Amino acid sequence: MFQQVVPVNKERHASKKIKDIADFNFASEFHIAYVTMHEFVRAASIFPIVFLEDKIKDEFRPVALMGLNAGENLFVAADGKWQSSYVPAIIRRYPFALSPSGKDDQYVVCLDEASDLVSDTDGAALFDEQGDPTQVIENVKRYLGELQQMDFLTQGFCKFLAANNMFTPLNMRVRDNDKVKNLSGCYVVNEERLNNLSDDRFLEIKGKNYLAPLYAHLISLAQTERLVKLQDEKTAAAT
Repeated sequence: MFQQVVPVNKERHASKKIKDIADFNFASEFHIAYVTMHEFVRAASIFPIVFLEDKIKDEFRPVALMGLNAGENLFVAADGKWQSSYVPAIIRRYPFALSPSGKDDQYVVCLDEASDLVSDTDGAALFDEQGDPTQVIENVKRYLGELQQMDFLTQGFCKFLAANNMFTPLNMRVRDNDKVKNLSGCYVVNEERLNNLSDDRFLEIKGKNYLAPLYAHLISLAQTERLVKLQDEKTAAAT
């Protein structure tokens, strides 16, 4: 999705403008999207939410499954329209991102200069005639800051689940056209272990506000059937 990411500055981007997202072709090849725990409740009615393990960082991260095959986002139509009522925040933030500045956990706002949303003529200006940041920059800073905070809390959520041995590998078989496809390589919360937690541990989960995202995750797994339906529709339209 990101191709040419650079820090935003008034010298380099004084004349740049940002257009509203008219289509989502930039996300058409992404079959997964990272979601924070705060998105689970809304995302669960549309996407299966699973966890991926980053063995290098020794951590788990939750993602929304948006396709059955790598490189294929079933929620982006041929005309670029998004085919659901919810768009993951990591996609909505495009073409902006935060990058570490290298100074005391500080971050800088970055921009993907290769994005079609960046223009010299159309859209909302990043800087005014005096070279000061416009409200666009201020809104982006606030939005990215909120996402960063949610990401931090989500990391804590995943570490808690891992420390309490709550993850189990997902082994699910789904129909992909005329074949049977195994969904593997990701993890889900083990519902039996969740139900067998001690009262003290369950109250701890409640106190940390983890109950809603936990149950939203478990409910979301039924949305795998939606992916199969969308895959069937896409295949039928291509024949």
